[in-house]
Amino acid sequence: MNRVKIPKNRLRKLKTFTLGQKPYELQGVNPKKVKNNFIDLCSNDYFGLSRDNDVIKASYEISLSEGLGSGSSRFITGSRPIHKLLETQLAEWLNQEKVLLFPSGFQANIAAVQGLANRNSIVIADKFIHNSLLVGVKAAGSKLVRFAHNDLKDLENKILKFNSSQKSILIIVESLYSMEGSIAPLKEIARICKRYNVELLVDEAHAIGILGTEGKGLSFDLSDEITMLTGTFGKSFGSGGAFIACNSKIGEHLIQTSGAFRYTTALSPALSAGALKSLQKIKANQEWGINLLISSKKWKKEILRNLSYPVKGESQILSIIVGQEEKAILLQKHLEKNGFLAIAIRPPTVPLNESRIRLTIRRDLNLDILNNFISVLKTFK
Repeated sequence: MNRVKIPKNRLRKLKTFTLGQKPYELQGVNPKKVKNNFIDLCSNDYFGLSRDNDVIKASYEISLSEGLGSGSSRFITGSRPIHKLLETQLAEWLNQEKVLLFPSGFQANIAAVQGLANRNSIVIADKFIHNSLLVGVKAAGSKLVRFAHNDLKDLENKILKFNSSQKSILIIVESLYSMEGSIAPLKEIARICKRYNVELLVDEAHAIGILGTEGKGLSFDLSDEITMLTGTFGKSFGSGGAFIACNSKIGEHLIQTSGAFRYTTALSPALSAGALKSLQKIKANQEWGINLLISSKKWKKEILRNLSYPVKGESQILSIIVGQEEKAILLQKHLEKNGFLAIAIRPPTVPLNESRIRLTIRRDLNLDILNNFISVLKTFK
């Protein structure tokens, strides 16, 4: 077996956490069974819906009638009424003809790429797209070309370079990038794709529920110009699983041909019911996303005002750029010692010399937490 040799300083260790008493609190459980309380600054549970009583109740109640797991794929006995209900309501909310559910975002992204590209395709992707999309390109057997992050001119030049070939072209971007916290100029990208008649796949994982019209993601107002979008229930929805949204023709093609859809146990009824309840809450509380973005701007402003570190991020994802890997690890340990859980993100996830502390701002983080966080950062040497 060929094994990739990982440098010792990049070995990751799994850590175990349980929920704390407060909505923003986690408890770290170590081998000595000593629990340490942390303020969680790295979860993607942006609205705290994973702990919401109504969401939990919906998951519990459907488990009593439909079972905990689906037991098989959607083509055997795995399809449940809750799947269809969630797909229908999500499609209506997003103004899409078809929505298909998947057990994970990684799986949905692989299926999305394979549904739009093959060995005769050229995929032109933003430099910072998620690993799952890159795996999808490899699985599809397509030629991969990268363009500079959010660089419209470079994107257009890459399209022009390959547009004269006989191969189809697929553009892949994220609407909100998970490590940079940067927002794609999606209207301009869609305009370019339309001009050259190329397809566009948008990963909305971190934007759904927060960005765009009524929190419907940045693709919503461009639904006629975007070929397909993907999203997850493990972030703003506080549940698990993911989805693909597209037109009916592509949706049917995926149902009939996608191995990632056909050959996997269907999303559990519990997670589906939880996601549906979360969708209803997000629809009824549009101010959540607006207020979260306001709070995130406050966090960024205060960090920049009090510290010398650069801070990246245009939304609820902020990155304190530390630079060296070792320094980022030391800062993570310093924060943990003072009760804050904020993970150091290092290469190869981010470029060399751009190691960072990545923060995810959530609805339940208050001003006192921000002030305490700033005070702890100031004591780091």
